[in-house]
Amino acid sequence: MSSSHTAVIVNPIKQVDLETFRATVTEALSARGIETVMWLETTVDDAGVTMTQEAIEAGVDLVVVAGGDGTVRVVCAELAGTGIAVAVLPAGTGNLLARNLGISLDLETALAEVLDGTDRRIDSVRISGDNLPDDRFVVMAGLGLDAAIIDDAPDDLKKRVGWAAYVISTVKNLNHPAFRVELTVDDQPPIRRRARTVVIGNVGTLQANIPLLPDASADDGVIDLVVLAPRRVSHWPRLALSLVIRSWRERDIERFTGQRIQVRARRPVRRQLDGDMIDPGRILTAEVDPSSLVVRVPS
Repeated sequence: MSSSHTAVIVNPIKQVDLETFRATVTEALSARGIETVMWLETTVDDAGVTMTQEAIEAGVDLVVVAGGDGTVRVVCAELAGTGIAVAVLPAGTGNLLARNLGISLDLETALAEVLDGTDRRIDSVRISGDNLPDDRFVVMAGLGLDAAIIDDAPDDLKKRVGWAAYVISTVKNLNHPAFRVELTVDDQPPIRRRARTVVIGNVGTLQANIPLLPDASADDGVIDLVVLAPRRVSHWPRLALSLVIRSWRERDIERFTGQRIQVRARRPVRRQLDGDMIDPGRILTAEVDPSSLVVRVPS
């Protein structure tokens, strides 16, 4: 699909060789007759908000974003509702949106897939909470262990071993303390649970193709919720198996689906949005915005 005016937003920290990356992308764009290109780099202080707004104001019809899950989230949040397509080039550790959209993790392959791909409308999710400005996410938001794993995976380790850094952090945090939560799905009565982690998802697959939310789809008009509540460290292997084997029923996992989900913890816990840590707090309220984001996906 041709896009005559394209912007490329890149997180330079995620590129080992920015010059080679730029040359590779420029060659792929030129080969498809795309000569009008805006190049924009994120900064430590601005993960992509200003850059995306500049691209929108310039009237581009495609935004190519290369960065980690956090950069992708910020760019997608700004593009939601504009009708401008976004093409994701995975350049981070998790690359969860790319994985869930079937985009290759190899740069040249991913370029061909998205530049020759088709436009697809997917949902984005409005998110709010205590000490959190109104925002959006496109992958997952979490409280508790989920956020602790991300928070305790050092950047230098992620650069050396990739997403395996999260595996190491998971082992480190298996005894993460449980907390009490109140869950409200749409207009249903609140339910109370003891949890070690709570995740709200727009998509469902983690690294290594682990289906945390196996019924989640990016374009189904609803969001999914999973509560993991193993009572002992010794219960984790059984729970992990149940994530991989769908027919395995595990009492320490509960899943819910709705258009609006609120999670209210009894005490402040760590929280994350699409792999970025946000301030600890007690509340996350998520509401789906159906078909609000146009993404370029492999044909």
